[in-house]
Amino acid sequence: MIQITPEFKDKVVSELLNLRQNYDSTDAQFAKQWNINGSVWSQLKSGKRDSLLKDTQWLTIGRELNINMHERTWNIARTEVYKIIEEDILFCQANSKSKIFVDECEIGKTTAAKHLSRTLKNCFYVDASQAKTKQLFIRLIAKTIGLDSTGKYADVIANVKYYLKSLPHPPIVIIDEAGDLVYEAFLELKELWNATENCCAWYLIGADGLRTKVRRGITSKKVGYEEIFSRFSGKYSNVVPTDRQQKLQFFKQLINDVLNVNVEDKSLIPAITKRCLTSDDTERIGGLRRAESLLIISQQ
Repeated sequence: MIQITPEFKDKVVSELLNLRQNYDSTDAQFAKQWNINGSVWSQLKSGKRDSLLKDTQWLTIGRELNINMHERTWNIARTEVYKIIEEDILFCQANSKSKIFVDECEIGKTTAAKHLSRTLKNCFYVDASQAKTKQLFIRLIAKTIGLDSTGKYADVIANVKYYLKSLPHPPIVIIDEAGDLVYEAFLELKELWNATENCCAWYLIGADGLRTKVRRGITSKKVGYEEIFSRFSGKYSNVVPTDRQQKLQFFKQLINDVLNVNVEDKSLIPAITKRCLTSDDTERIGGLRRAESLLIISQQ
């Protein structure tokens, strides 16, 4: 059984205290984002640790905060991908607008989104791959922003809309893996956007599956898709070049940027990068997940 050390608990609470500064919500609402009882959160803030949370809760929160039990960390690099997503999110939040970022896998989209959600004020990150149906999706948003997610569905979504309109500092909700949402859940984006227009920003992130879903929906004149696409600026943000040689150069720079802030022995970088860029039978270029795996292997 994994031993939850006092040091690990202190790291978790320290990171939560840092995050707390980014939200206009009450302490009770912030605690609810992390499935922590409000009175328990008060005790954690005062320095108490023992018998307040189950080991599984400590582990879950630590995992979501990217706190590693064994000190292995993946440092954030300000890659071109990170900068584009950051620019989009800052624009959307400042102006209560919405956009869609669609691009290839393994370029750091999720890493950038999660990091920004922990550094920007009232920036909420939702992983749609964990809540694909309408009910699960709306209830996950409610939990993420610190609301009760267990009541009647109509009450939950009404509270989500009201709360997002009420925050003094305009919020932004990042929906990652948006292409995983089923049709009924995807339609709820229009309702949420309509209800929070000029008060809340929305940012969808996905790979080619999201682009295909929207394109097919518009082409077949399926209800909702054209309206949603229009509300989310009517175009996609992206960064990976389509030309093969330019794409290879892009991935080479991307992998180098990330490895440079994560590898002490810089002599390992050229070999790892070369192996990532070597095409397989599908002509697919290896991205950051492959780079991380190769780094781990090279250090063993």
